[in-house]
Amino acid sequence: MSISTKPLLAPELTRLKAAPADKEAAIRQACALLADAGYIDPAYADSMMRREAVAETYLGQGVAIPHGMNADRGLIRHNGLAILQIPGGLAWNEGQIVKLVVAIAAQSDDHIAVLRRLTRLFQDEAALEALFVTDDPLAIIAALDETAAANFAADAAGAAVPADLALAIEWTVAYPNGLHARPASRWVDAAKAAGTRLQVRRGADVADPTRLVSLLQLGLRAGETVTVSADGDNAAVALSTFMRVIEGLSAEEQADAAKAPPPAGRKGWTPATNLKTFSGVAAAPGVVIAPVHVLKAASVEIADTPMDLVAASAALDQAIAATLGELKTVAAEAAVKVGQAEAAIFEAQAELLSDPEILTKASVLVVGGHGPAWSWRAAVEEVAVSLESNANPLLAARASDVRDVGRRVLAKLAPEVAIRSAIVLPSTPSILVAADLTPSDTIGLDTTLIAGLATAQGGPTSHTAILARTLGLPAVVAMGAGILEAKAGTTAILDGAGGRLYLDPGEADLASARAFIEADVRRTASEAEGRALPAATTDGHAIEIGANINKPSDVAGAIDQGAEGVGLMRTEFLFLDGGHTPDEEEQFATYGAMAENLGGRPLIVRTLDIGGDKQAPHLKLPREENPFLGVRGTRLTLRRPDLMRPQLRALYRVAKAGANLKIMLPMITSLDEILAVRAVAEEIRAEVGAPAVPLGIMVEVPSTAVMADVYAEYVDFFSIGTNDLTQYTLAIDRQHPELAAEADSLHPAVLRLIRKTVEGAARHRRWVGVCGGIAGDPFGASLLAGLGVDELSMTVRDIPAVKVRLRSASMADLKALADKAVAARTAGEVRALEASFGQGDAA
Repeated sequence: MSISTKPLLAPELTRLKAAPADKEAAIRQACALLADAGYIDPAYADSMMRREAVAETYLGQGVAIPHGMNADRGLIRHNGLAILQIPGGLAWNEGQIVKLVVAIAAQSDDHIAVLRRLTRLFQDEAALEALFVTDDPLAIIAALDETAAANFAADAAGAAVPADLALAIEWTVAYPNGLHARPASRWVDAAKAAGTRLQVRRGADVADPTRLVSLLQLGLRAGETVTVSADGDNAAVALSTFMRVIEGLSAEEQADAAKAPPPAGRKGWTPATNLKTFSGVAAAPGVVIAPVHVLKAASVEIADTPMDLVAASAALDQAIAATLGELKTVAAEAAVKVGQAEAAIFEAQAELLSDPEILTKASVLVVGGHGPAWSWRAAVEEVAVSLESNANPLLAARASDVRDVGRRVLAKLAPEVAIRSAIVLPSTPSILVAADLTPSDTIGLDTTLIAGLATAQGGPTSHTAILARTLGLPAVVAMGAGILEAKAGTTAILDGAGGRLYLDPGEADLASARAFIEADVRRTASEAEGRALPAATTDGHAIEIGANINKPSDVAGAIDQGAEGVGLMRTEFLFLDGGHTPDEEEQFATYGAMAENLGGRPLIVRTLDIGGDKQAPHLKLPREENPFLGVRGTRLTLRRPDLMRPQLRALYRVAKAGANLKIMLPMITSLDEILAVRAVAEEIRAEVGAPAVPLGIMVEVPSTAVMADVYAEYVDFFSIGTNDLTQYTLAIDRQHPELAAEADSLHPAVLRLIRKTVEGAARHRRWVGVCGGIAGDPFGASLLAGLGVDELSMTVRDIPAVKVRLRSASMADLKALADKAVAARTAGEVRALEASFGQGDAA
């Protein structure tokens, strides 16, 4: 892997005026800079923390140089130094105050010269002190490397934004995982079908959307804004059609992203003794015991054997054509094995073979007199390295796809590649340990001989991780290069949820792990058997359980998993999927189909909730500096009667047809908003001739929770959106790369607001539901029930486990638990309560 395609020092790796709470926070902030820029795997932060436990990293004179363990160098993608300036100072170790943290990620000695410059600064106290307080990141870089600073300054001065084409529109990326290979391949198809020139621009970077590699090299992340433009006689139609495709993928991408985390409430196994342990990133849950089988990377030398130009070109064309046919077969087989969504990985790989960048690079090398196999491998590697240098780790990981499909072609040109790359497994199930696995490797595994997967590289959003989850294989990724030194045949325990591999366990640990596995099997069976039963506590208090779904086709699966109705139908998917504003008839058909499929069960429909992290360019909403605090949800629909009235008319028509319907309003912050919507709703109800329909509001901001006793007189129910309520209460953007993990919905402040909502609602005998993330966590659901919540709505997969947990406790126990949680001082103290609660099914 190349480690020299990125600068060692860079402005984006430099943070001024930081104020971390402690040493660990400082190290993790510095590592976040490196990870966000694509220099390291995020797991390298844990390696730096392990180094702190065994070595001194304080350099002196207010400077610290944290770095990772040698065994974890496999987590480093590029050499880099992240700099954290802390003007206020930070206690590092006893008697050590640090004002400059220089976090080192290095696989070679490139950084040594910079460190020498840093230590020389110790002789110039004034210059060093100036770095502690400077407002210019280039001043710090210049003190360590004048050439690098000068280059950055020149780049900043000379950067020019390319011109857009004749017709242009801005779009905010609404894909949680950014623009990765699968949606990008759909963009390519749409662009090729457009019949006119299209362009995608982010800042000064421009991509041709007919080329997959060009799109991927933009490294588009969720929340970034791009300009899509077109020219030519058919520009307006082409641009509109293309935008409908890319906007329509938003709901699909959001649904796929929601599948990525392991099921809520699943905990890792804890060994009984001290074992040799490798830590990584949890990718797919499950605990297994098996011997390890270490897959050594096969190094295949490709001879550069020149051929006649015509013969070489023909050989390359034939190899690509054969691979395209092979990929169609693989995609079809994968669709049967893991489903169409995951099989699309191989369809995207097929698109790579049509990308002119790889083909052109290979052709130029062939024309230059090189052999076709050698030329193809060199071209593939050049493109893969360019992707690895992407600042977005998710997209950098797509280099694996390029190498994977490249290897398929290479095997046609040089058959020895296929022979030496084949994975040979032992005759009995084992834990496969490898540097990394390509999608082809993973989908081709004989799952009867694989107990689990452990890789030195990769991430939880890699295709290997996605396929492992779908195949039901426990998996841990990003474990570091040291895992490759494990002795083949050694008995090990792999914990996919905890992100650990334990080597050579003794009888006590084996017995403990077997008991854990058996308990997990029993719990899964219990969940399956009991999912149709009501969520009634041991003393007879029933909690209504609903599902959070978007489409009528989702109803059957929700009911099968134990849903008693739909607690949250998100209507924004109608506005995102098709890339247009649905009219009254289209909405009526969808809501009617949902009600019909439910067969009289309750249906709660949330009116349009656009804004914040959900944008629809076709609505032509004004751009806001802070959309989360701007015109979103009900604030928007009150300002846009063209959106509110057709939706309410469609809903009241469904109610008139006999649906068991409730209407829920998002982002309510004042009584005036409630009264305004009620007036419009009553007017429309009378026009339609529909019966009265319960009208409720979401509790997503602290002010609404505090005013619940007042609002309860004017609404029929409350539904608490704990994700947004947490974000607004703790002032943490839940998409923030460093702070998102601190946005814990079990924070006592959030729980107190939930209790206040319940108490306020009770004054007018209104019921309260929760449709946020913690409703699907068995422990979180227990707390909510104890706080007095009447209804819980969650992702379908979480329903069985929540029902089992609620049926195992009495309401008296749940209330006592809730009292302790509300009295806690931190989210950590709340979560610690789980250890003494519900032990029977916490495996």
